Amino acid sequence: QVQLVESGGRLVEAGGSLRLSCAASGRAFSWYAMGWFRQSPGKEREFVAAIWWSGGSTIYADSVRGRFTISRDNAKNTVYLQMNSLKPEDTAVYYCAARIGYGLLRGPSEYDYWGQGTQVAVSS
Repeated sequence: QVQLVESGGRLVEAGGSLRLSCAASGRAFSWYAMGWFRQSPGKEREFVAAIWWSGGSTIYADSVRGRFTISRDNAKNTVYLQMNSLKPEDTAVYYCAARIGYGLLRGPSEYDYWGQGTQVAVSS
């Protein structure tokens, strides 16, 4: 079992920055690929970014590439999402997720463990 707890979400003005954190506990954190997803009211959960266990490989959604950066610190069992140049359309609940198995994938169903989410609101 893996427990994931997100933090760092808050209200921010458009153009601002936030860093989300996801602290993991339980099984060896370094074994997992980690992802960030987000969900707005009335919309499906969508992929944001993912990072391989070594941190050497990352993938991003087109909508955030160049603005968001995913990283991880395996010594601290934590994955981060640095969000810059935030837009009102980035407003959502952000979730981190852990995936057992090979590959960086974008589908929510490919991930095995989920956090409870942290709210990000971007005002215009």
